[in-house]
Amino acid sequence: MAHQSTQVAVLGAGPGGYAAAFYAADLGMQVTLIDEEPNPGGVCLYRGCIPSKALLHVAKVIDEARHASAWGVSFTEPKIEVEKLRAFKQGVVDKLTSGVGQVAKLRKVTFIQGRGTLTGARSMKITGASGETELDFEHCILATGSSPTRIPSFALDSPRMMDSTSALDVPDIPKSLLVIGGGYIGLELGSVYATLGSKVSVVEMTPGLLPGADRDLVNVLQKRLEKLFTAIMLNTKVVKVADEKKGIRVTFEGDVAEKEQLFDRVLVAVGRRPNSKIPGLESTQVKVDAKGFIETDGQRRTAEPTIFAIGDVAGEPMLAHKASHEARVAVEAIAGHKSVFEPQAIPAVVFTDPEIAWCGLTEAQAKVDGIEVEVPKFPWGASGRAITVDRVDGLTKLVVEPKSGRILGVGMVGAGCGELIAEAVLAIEMGATAEDLRLTIHPHPTLSETLMESAEVFFGQSTHVFKPKRK
Repeated sequence: MAHQSTQVAVLGAGPGGYAAAFYAADLGMQVTLIDEEPNPGGVCLYRGCIPSKALLHVAKVIDEARHASAWGVSFTEPKIEVEKLRAFKQGVVDKLTSGVGQVAKLRKVTFIQGRGTLTGARSMKITGASGETELDFEHCILATGSSPTRIPSFALDSPRMMDSTSALDVPDIPKSLLVIGGGYIGLELGSVYATLGSKVSVVEMTPGLLPGADRDLVNVLQKRLEKLFTAIMLNTKVVKVADEKKGIRVTFEGDVAEKEQLFDRVLVAVGRRPNSKIPGLESTQVKVDAKGFIETDGQRRTAEPTIFAIGDVAGEPMLAHKASHEARVAVEAIAGHKSVFEPQAIPAVVFTDPEIAWCGLTEAQAKVDGIEVEVPKFPWGASGRAITVDRVDGLTKLVVEPKSGRILGVGMVGAGCGELIAEAVLAIEMGATAEDLRLTIHPHPTLSETLMESAEVFFGQSTHVFKPKRK
């Protein structure tokens, strides 16, 4: 058995883990990065954000080609070659993961492919294809991520049952697909399959899609999805799935007329759970909470002083960009800097079409918390840019503190609004007011102007919307 020692060991090479390893190397530390995949990247690059966005881009092109007849440009119905589509998606994944692998080498990060087992507060054993390695470390960062939630009653041993990982492999384009779960993963993947030609039904046990987002934003998306999907079943539960010769027979309970339906494939997208069952964790003082997240302080240090945890395994929101920022905090804490993770706003983007993006305080949360806010809204129907691209199905709104005018939150729905939300995050982080946003000259004609015009609405002075301020 090989024996190595390092200053910083990072277990898990997703966007949290590899960001931590690279930053620690930049600060002059000796770093070992451990992951079961041949290259860094994690779920995000291999089985999540990146492959799904590649497929969503293809879906967007198909959708625009169909839509173009409204502008006097008619294309024949696209012919989809599943093998080529799969190869394109895989090419994107391979390019990025091998690229991150190259960057690891340039930074002189030692990468070990294998499965790590903690053997104490300063050591672990790594089992991989090239045998076993004993690794001693001064500090360890746990970045083991999350996995799709598995529900025992849906555990059919059938290739017709898919989770997000198998759905991204696009085994075929099924005639009919049931998506269980109306969250962002279900809606993104459901949109891809529906655009490729599947009859997609979505079932969600709560009264609305995307439970965490404001209803006025979701309503704009839902109107479009009602045309794209065959059915959206809300307040409905799946109580039974059975494998039959011709498909999966699904039994529903709730607000749905047909209690039994047959589908070619079923995609289970009911959320993700933290990968906190790390082998050997019990040999340390690390604590795991009731939801399965590893408990950490503001520096992302666990109850074991030498061990830190970041990303999905360390708590909500389970987002790649949150993991990357926690990585920097943990590394700076190890380096002895006075660093703490306390963002004012973490953006969330749902990459459906239209996209939904929000950050900071939501309107719904303000109501729950009893915080008095004003919510100026700018409809994209009044945006010159939205009209020129024939995508007026959008809305930009600010959540503003009435007296100070300080921006507490921003929400958007519309084509490509995921690219606009970063300006809102910056505004909130810098304590900007609606006046600051109103006085910032935005280029015309762009969708980014909708942020400035929302601020103008707050003052009752929007150029393109007549909404006088109530006296």
